[in-house]
Amino acid sequence: MSDAPALEITGLGKSFGPVHALDGVDLVVRPGTVHCLLGENGAGKSTLCHVIGGSLAPDTGGLRLYGEPYAPRRPADALAAGIAMVHQHFSLVPTLTVGENLRLLRLRDLSGRVERVRDEYGLDLDLDARVGDLPVGLRQRVEIVKALLREPRLLLLDEPTGVLDPAATEALLDTCRRIAESGRAVLLVTHKLGEVARAGDAATVLRGGRIAGGGPLADLPVERLVPLMIGRPADSLDTSLAGSIGLTVTPTATTTATTTAKSPPRRPGSALRLDAVSVRRADGTYALDGVDLDIAPGEIVGIAGVEGNGQSELMAVLGGSTAPDSGTVAVGGLDVTRTTPRERTAAGLGLVPEDRHHEGCVPQLSVADNLYLGRLDRFRRRRLFLDRKAMLRAAEDVLTEHGIRADGPAAPMSSLSGGNQQKVVLARELALDPLRCLAAAQPTRGLDVGAVSAVHGRIRTAVAQGAGALVVSAELDELLALCDRVAVAYRGRLLGPVPADAPDARERIGRLMTGADGTATGVTEATDGPVREGAAP
Repeated sequence: MSDAPALEITGLGKSFGPVHALDGVDLVVRPGTVHCLLGENGAGKSTLCHVIGGSLAPDTGGLRLYGEPYAPRRPADALAAGIAMVHQHFSLVPTLTVGENLRLLRLRDLSGRVERVRDEYGLDLDLDARVGDLPVGLRQRVEIVKALLREPRLLLLDEPTGVLDPAATEALLDTCRRIAESGRAVLLVTHKLGEVARAGDAATVLRGGRIAGGGPLADLPVERLVPLMIGRPADSLDTSLAGSIGLTVTPTATTTATTTAKSPPRRPGSALRLDAVSVRRADGTYALDGVDLDIAPGEIVGIAGVEGNGQSELMAVLGGSTAPDSGTVAVGGLDVTRTTPRERTAAGLGLVPEDRHHEGCVPQLSVADNLYLGRLDRFRRRRLFLDRKAMLRAAEDVLTEHGIRADGPAAPMSSLSGGNQQKVVLARELALDPLRCLAAAQPTRGLDVGAVSAVHGRIRTAVAQGAGALVVSAELDELLALCDRVAVAYRGRLLGPVPADAPDARERIGRLMTGADGTATGVTEATDGPVREGAAP
């Protein structure tokens, strides 16, 4: 194979009006390597990927692919050149089955290719499953298989592990290594330094659209990437922040006070309560099987578990998009089981869904509109008219307070990076008055390390002011550092809970995640009981 770089970028620039998304970017990706691209939300990572993938044209600079000039004008040009990209936001058709989505690729010997990908990388798929019915993690797997079916010379992965459980993440990183060992190249966009350490050969950090530094990881310990990303050393990170980016940090005297102080004392009553909630699938099996959950004001409860064990259905029940077949849901003592999402919001339930792009926001509307959806009465004049100037001013304050990077509050939500979209959704839900309980699925998914720290702080602040919080996360380190108790979703039930500060918490939660301990729970008091026949597999 030629000694030419798999990808060489020189002086690349891209602007959107006055915003310089990329400014003089130089980057070299070698064949046979996994090159990691890091940076804060809005640093230009996704823009760079879109330029490489052919969906954006650069304003300045040039690209070479395996020594040859490369100037794609559309994504089809990138595919023809041997580049495949897995985007943050899925490109699947939700009404079609997995197999029908793959057949849209119009590849020869599709079944044979699917079998080879399954055998080589262990990425198995149910080809008859409807994509819209799949949890987020399995939809991400379909996207990755789509990319691998093309046998690319260069694979671009834009935050691919944000929706994967730990086992699937390890499998994906192993896939990246296998692709590199075959002589091809991988450009992996990630916020998680642990992933860089496990899979990467080299790393580059973007900040403000410019290269902040990087190099071969043999000469550059991952800890040295932290100041390039956030401007402060690795040992300044508290353990919850470190866990969310996959970096192990030994707490210092400075961080101990931050990490050991979790929620204030629990208060009387329930912020959120589920009693015997069950949801049946069309085939008669249980997605949720008699789930009990009781969260007190001033308490953070976490839910861990392998993707597909009922977490998505639980959030759908809380949000009101799925009605339980039995059981009740109460917020602050008010029964909301059969109420609309708007009525749940009025009752004080804030909801951050796992799929922010499709469920948490309206991409076509402005940032200000998304911030105040459901609360437009605050800006009404004479019943029918909105004081849009007042709304934009209020939204501008929110952007500043939450560090949201956008071209003003009137910018369309679709123009924001995925991490900044997540910040908007979280800011909206935390601003509910009253906020009795925040239910957040993967609240730090796709956020840069500084933003993760801010999110944890805001959740703690809301809880200190009397709200309860439910956090569903694939990051066990994050749950152990942030929560008071951690339950485990397994086959549609909740097992545990385990006190987060228990010396053996990690080991006990690990056993529950494998089903080794079948103790079911109301997340207030453990009770023994078998998994009901027909429960979720």
